[in-house]
Amino acid sequence: MSRHHQPRSGSVAFSPRKRAAKETPKIRSWPETEEACLLGFPGYKVGMTHLTMLDNVKNSPTEGMEVSSPVTIVETPPVVVMGIRAYKKDTRGLKTMTDIIATGLHEDLARKITLPKKDDADAKLDELKEKLDEVEDIRVLIHTKPRLTSVPKKKPEIIECGIGGKSVEDKLEFAQSVLGKEINPGDSFSDGEHVDTIAVTKGKGFQGPVKRFGIRIQYGKAARSSKGRHVGSIGPWTPARTMWTVAMAGQMGYHKRTEYNKKILKIAESSQVDEVNPKGGFVKYGLVKNGYVVLKGSIPGPSKRLVMLRKAVRPIGKHNDAPNITYISTASKQGV
Repeated sequence: MSRHHQPRSGSVAFSPRKRAAKETPKIRSWPETEEACLLGFPGYKVGMTHLTMLDNVKNSPTEGMEVSSPVTIVETPPVVVMGIRAYKKDTRGLKTMTDIIATGLHEDLARKITLPKKDDADAKLDELKEKLDEVEDIRVLIHTKPRLTSVPKKKPEIIECGIGGKSVEDKLEFAQSVLGKEINPGDSFSDGEHVDTIAVTKGKGFQGPVKRFGIRIQYGKAARSSKGRHVGSIGPWTPARTMWTVAMAGQMGYHKRTEYNKKILKIAESSQVDEVNPKGGFVKYGLVKNGYVVLKGSIPGPSKRLVMLRKAVRPIGKHNDAPNITYISTASKQGV
């Protein structure tokens, strides 16, 4: 190791560090499952609290004991399956074959897209079944219902969601059975299951390299000249250019991020909102009005942010049964 060596500051795994293209995250990969169900479900991040539960992890040092854990509440009002999307494979990858849109959709969707006036879904389904040998994958289009929540929003989000199944025929059969219907998180996930959380992180605007990458503040003469909040050198003479790996000021936050294997401690219905609603509501959110999911630990994004829960693509360990929750804190968060 060189006398002057020190590990670089800040990860270069995420590049470029620019603002996310849109606030609704797009999921590019889905796990393979034989169970016919939605592989993802959107919700709105409410906030954090804490609970106590009996540790049911086998061979854990605290197995059978009461432990405290920080948790995140995600409000999950039902979503509507508004369409079926079929993909075929060409030389460049997957390409959309057709979209089949349900009838009788909510009028709020007109705020987001132009709804087709004359669209024969049954005829399109029959045509799709004739070309089923060309179909590579079947996914569904779902839309959220933000009016039901405390989020000050009317326009629904439209999300493409993967579905499970042994074959394309099974996927199409399931998609046809749920077309135009409401789906709840309990139809896809279960207590104790691990999920991936995908969301756009909290935006922090334009930040300098000290906060953005964690570089060392200069000392001595370099610090006196310009407060020292910069890198000592932006590169050598050769190559005669500044490398992209040099820590520079720029956008920080508002990036799409995925956190893997968050444990679902509880999937609750709308009748159980009193178990989590604190006095005065959650800070910057309000009261939970619908069903919700309790996740162990923290997840990306600020309150009110849309979060996609996806079945774990790289699960670790075994799927445990749901822990026995003994207490959920409903103390007021207003003074925190």
